[in-house]
Amino acid sequence: MARILGIGIAALDIINATDGFPREDDEVRALRQTVRRGGNVTNTLTVLSQLGHQCEWAGTLADDLNSHVIQTELRRFHIATQRCAVIAGGHAPTSYITLNQNNGSRTIVHYRNLPEYGFADFMATIQQFPLSEVEWLHAEGRNVPETVKILEFVRQHYPRISISIEIEKSRQQIEALYAHGDVMLFSRHFANSLHYQDGAAFLHAWRPKCTTPVLVCPWGADGAYAVDSDGVLHHTPAVQISHVVDTIGAGDTFNAGFIHAMINHRSMPDALRYANKLAGKKCSQPGFDNLTNTVLGS
Repeated sequence: MARILGIGIAALDIINATDGFPREDDEVRALRQTVRRGGNVTNTLTVLSQLGHQCEWAGTLADDLNSHVIQTELRRFHIATQRCAVIAGGHAPTSYITLNQNNGSRTIVHYRNLPEYGFADFMATIQQFPLSEVEWLHAEGRNVPETVKILEFVRQHYPRISISIEIEKSRQQIEALYAHGDVMLFSRHFANSLHYQDGAAFLHAWRPKCTTPVLVCPWGADGAYAVDSDGVLHHTPAVQISHVVDTIGAGDTFNAGFIHAMINHRSMPDALRYANKLAGKKCSQPGFDNLTNTVLGS
């Protein structure tokens, strides 16, 4: 198993499950409410930790009560936080999620009022916690100029570390990240925002824009697509699910499955199948507990 560092945000998710999605100005009763730690990179680390990897998170933490909930949840999944920056008087990022129990769709209102993790925060930990034992770095595509500085430093001083970058949303200067990873994990949301209607067409168009060897794009019910280092396009169908329960974090789970498969030197078709299967398992259950206690294998 590998030592994995994730860079990005953690948030508090407040999830209200409803019987259908309410119309504007409706007043409805939630069937249940769940409060749990969220955030793309920490979701991915939570899955990777369950798969046996040693995981640590680098991000910013507030010093409020919500941040204590976040830290408690990270400790429960054995995710180290020694590289984090603590912001005095800060407010933990919060996501208010309406989960339609009939089809698993989720509508999210984000509240973000905490400084992003930057290069200076990262460098402040290097002397005490060097990267000598880290084998894989997974970064969210956010706070782009600072993330680029971090990745350039890692490439220069720790060239043996494999790097994956998640591109979930179109952000300012996002293209600056395309040259800094070994694996680029694009979301369907990102491709759709650029008016692409299938993963194959998106990856075909984006291959010339990236120097990254491997490009991946999961496409929900249509499966997942990838272009390998030889430029070969791969596609695997999605896992069929009898009843979708909770799609929150399904993409983050897919990313974890793909990273895990790459660390274990699986072929591209096997990596896509494994990531699809793990993401399908996530959609069939609430939350991330016991996500990998199945016949998925390692």
